[in-house]
Amino acid sequence: MAGRDEATLNDLTLLGNQNTKYLYEYNPGILESVDSMHVDRDYFVKFNCPEFTSLCPMTGQPDFATIYISFVPDKKLVESKSLKLYLFSFRNHGDFHEDCINIIMNDLIKLIEPRYIEVWGKFTPRGGLSIDPYCNFGKPGTKYEKMADYRMMNHDMYPENIDNR
Repeated sequence: MAGRDEATLNDLTLLGNQNTKYLYEYNPGILESVDSMHVDRDYFVKFNCPEFTSLCPMTGQPDFATIYISFVPDKKLVESKSLKLYLFSFRNHGDFHEDCINIIMNDLIKLIEPRYIEVWGKFTPRGGLSIDPYCNFGKPGTKYEKMADYRMMNHDMYPENIDNR
């Protein structure tokens, strides 16, 4: 297979749309998916969002982070423009860092049912403290469930250099 034909892109409403509206309130309904063309193999897809913002639920102060989303797809992929708009929709969403990361993962699991997924937020410090929540999920009863356990138990043992703060 050399590429996608028009029929595989029919359900996309955002990609190529020049009249995109940016939503300022959390909206998982904006997420769109496309079929994976490579269901016969494992591969990672990684998204990095260095401009993620949300709000502290108590003070309303902005929180800034780089969000890393990595997943092994099964039958579906998340369409990247819809993911960008979805992450932007957290702009005025008030929640703790840990909640934002778990919400993102849960919404993506619901949308694309990946074999494996992990979401990691590296938030800039406020008050001298940075918070870097991590969550993951592997399909129960599969090797990906074991992979999730392993990656959780070995997460951040050798931290990378953090350059967003």
